[in-house]
Amino acid sequence: MKNYFGFNLTGKKLLPIWLVFYFLFIVPYAILIIKMKNIQPETSPSVMIFIFLVFLILVAYLISFYLAKIMIEHFLYKEKSISFTGKFGKFVGLILGGLLLSIITLGVYLAWFIRSIYSFFVNNSAYENESFTFQGKGGRLFIILLLTLFLPIFALTIAMTMIYPGEVSTSYIIIQIITLIIMIPYMYYIYKWMVNIDYKHYNIKWETEFWRSCGKLALEILLSIITIGIYAPMAMIKLYAYFTEKTIAQSNEVKRTFGFDKDNMNDFLFIWGQILLTIITLGIYYPWLISKTGKRILSRTYLE
Repeated sequence: MKNYFGFNLTGKKLLPIWLVFYFLFIVPYAILIIKMKNIQPETSPSVMIFIFLVFLILVAYLISFYLAKIMIEHFLYKEKSISFTGKFGKFVGLILGGLLLSIITLGVYLAWFIRSIYSFFVNNSAYENESFTFQGKGGRLFIILLLTLFLPIFALTIAMTMIYPGEVSTSYIIIQIITLIIMIPYMYYIYKWMVNIDYKHYNIKWETEFWRSCGKLALEILLSIITIGIYAPMAMIKLYAYFTEKTIAQSNEVKRTFGFDKDNMNDFLFIWGQILLTIITLGIYYPWLISKTGKRILSRTYLE
């Protein structure tokens, strides 16, 4: 029997939080980027720019607490909502401590910092008074980041500098293409690491094959690039359907599967309509994009 999920957050309810994020982060960040582009090549950026950038990062993290909270609390299963009990003060301490340790350790602590943020939201969420528990480890994430992202990109940068010294435009294009290829296994392992959550006696995880999954990711990304982004919403829909169907809830006695009722073309046109409205309104419509798209997709996502 299919039991469907749901999402009852409205754009109107999400709008106030989004406007705070919009005017305290997006607008100042856009202004900062413009100012940095106007800096002459022989001139070093001022210290104030870096301080302002750090301030914007803190603002983004802190507002993300309320964005995540409101979305979690409007996520439904069998018409019942998920509760969230995380406290803002604890989250602030988590962010400040994590950023400080990441800076002190020159980025080494970043994997554990990411893990602590993600587990904060998962572990403080509950359904029918039963909490979720994230099982991913910081050490494993560190290995994933090191082997699938940092080392390959570092080696690529060194190699391209040696092969194309001075040919900035040629090396830049090649680096972008190879980086995109590198990102495919990185994306696969990151999301596989994230989908490792216990609920009651179930463990929710991906049951996937590496090569087939990476091939699917590569195909959808390639089609998005070839079409200059026009195909991107279709790619997201197909990847969502593919990996949803590869997600299971496993216990010692029972194996339950997730699924998605596909309606690819209508979903593609709907999402593009929402994107266009967001562009036309310079991002103000974004809360409605989230609420309407979330409701459309989750209402056809099920567990059986």
